[in-house]
Amino acid sequence: MSAELFQKMSQSILDGDSDAAAELAKQAVAAGVDPLEAINQGFVVGVNQVGESFACGNAFLPELVMAGEAMKAAVAVLEPEMKKRGTERKILGRVVLATVQGDIHEIGKTLVGTMLSASGFEVHDLGVDVPSEKILAKVREVDADLVGLSALLTTTMVKQREVIEDLDKEGLRRKVKVIVGGAPVTRDWVQKIEADGYSEDAIGAVAVAKQLVGAA
Repeated sequence: MSAELFQKMSQSILDGDSDAAAELAKQAVAAGVDPLEAINQGFVVGVNQVGESFACGNAFLPELVMAGEAMKAAVAVLEPEMKKRGTERKILGRVVLATVQGDIHEIGKTLVGTMLSASGFEVHDLGVDVPSEKILAKVREVDADLVGLSALLTTTMVKQREVIEDLDKEGLRRKVKVIVGGAPVTRDWVQKIEADGYSEDAIGAVAVAKQLVGAA
């Protein structure tokens, strides 16, 4: 019974079908399936497959977005059941995400947030055009392990450096790893501003994040 259910769960993510994912999550709860098992043996399998397909160029951005949304729908149903059972999903790390000040590009960052959540990170997405002090305040508030900074304009990239410098000044840099991303970001830039990692896409960002928290 469970094997078939897990297979359907994985398929609902591959299909990017949020309604089916939520429905299967409800069925799992009704059947007494451990919600953590449903996530790890069912839905996450689909997320990983979509990620691999995307990395190979066999799946594209819309499919990745839909898979992420389907995963969110499933987790939303399963979370109350996890709380009831007292089985919290193991959090790999706490991430503060933001598009830097002066930049209002949202899609890439949102997708990274969805994929990090789907992969077991606790994500605090501050949105777009976020000033450095707001990012630092959130890092302190949630005791973040990682900060993800997105910039899509060459003119706003400098704000990534500013946030890193501010983290340094406030003595937070030792405990917080910084990932940067966005179209104009290069490896040279990452080294120059002394960020800890960078990725060109959401799947890569998850891999980098896992490495940085020692979960890869």
